[in-house]
Amino acid sequence: MNVLEIIFYALSAFALVCAIMVLISKNPIHSVLWLILVFFAISGHYILLNAQFLAIVNIIVYAGAIMVLFLFVIMLINVKKDSEPQKQLFVKLIGVIAGGSFLTLSISLVKQAMPLVGKTVPLKEGTIGLIHPLGKALFNDYVVPFEISSVLFLSAMVGAVLIGKK
Repeated sequence: MNVLEIIFYALSAFALVCAIMVLISKNPIHSVLWLILVFFAISGHYILLNAQFLAIVNIIVYAGAIMVLFLFVIMLINVKKDSEPQKQLFVKLIGVIAGGSFLTLSISLVKQAMPLVGKTVPLKEGTIGLIHPLGKALFNDYVVPFEISSVLFLSAMVGAVLIGKK
């Protein structure tokens, strides 16, 4: 096992543990914080795949903006345990059946993929996911569409502020 495989398995285990914690956390704010850690682990996978741009966008957009929005909404609605309705036995039974079906499907998929374990696919070295070539192409070849889209975004933000002030 080389270093990249060890990092991959460590990131995968970390992502799975954090995802399980999202599901079993009683406090919704803790669930959102665990989800942020899942997004960081996924960004680590993107870096291993030589896609630094996707990793940074994942951290900025998902772990940053969307999770702040989730936290804001959770704090705004003020979720309390007393106001949570009790689930009926029928709903719990449907949940157990759906979870068991998903577990069975997952186990069968892993069994089918077992012959592929250990076989490596040679990856081509390239600069497709790197930030430097993307920036070069964006500011050399596509500078006019980039500037037009920035003006559109700016006008949308100004419009949103004007509508929000009324």
